[in-house]
Amino acid sequence: MVAFVILRKGYQPSDELKEELREHVAKMLGKIARPDEIYFVPDLPKTRSGKIMRRLVKAKLTKATIGDTSTLMNPEALVYVEQTIEGSK
Repeated sequence: MVAFVILRKGYQPSDELKEELREHVAKMLGKIARPDEIYFVPDLPKTRSGKIMRRLVKAKLTKATIGDTSTLMNPEALVYVEQTIEGSK
């Protein structure tokens, strides 16, 4: 399980913050829900109505074909996701 996190202004990505978020999820939802990896991104791909296009994020994560992106409002967010995933390897 992985999580993609958009930080509020004033917060900086760090290993300490990753661990704090992992522990918060474990406390609130249970240890089984603790993400294995957390990626900090400036934005996530969304439809014109503002819904996160999770299938595109999953496709980038698994290196699958992304398919139709005609409803994608912010294509640059897909680039952010890809760069973040590649940068963490």
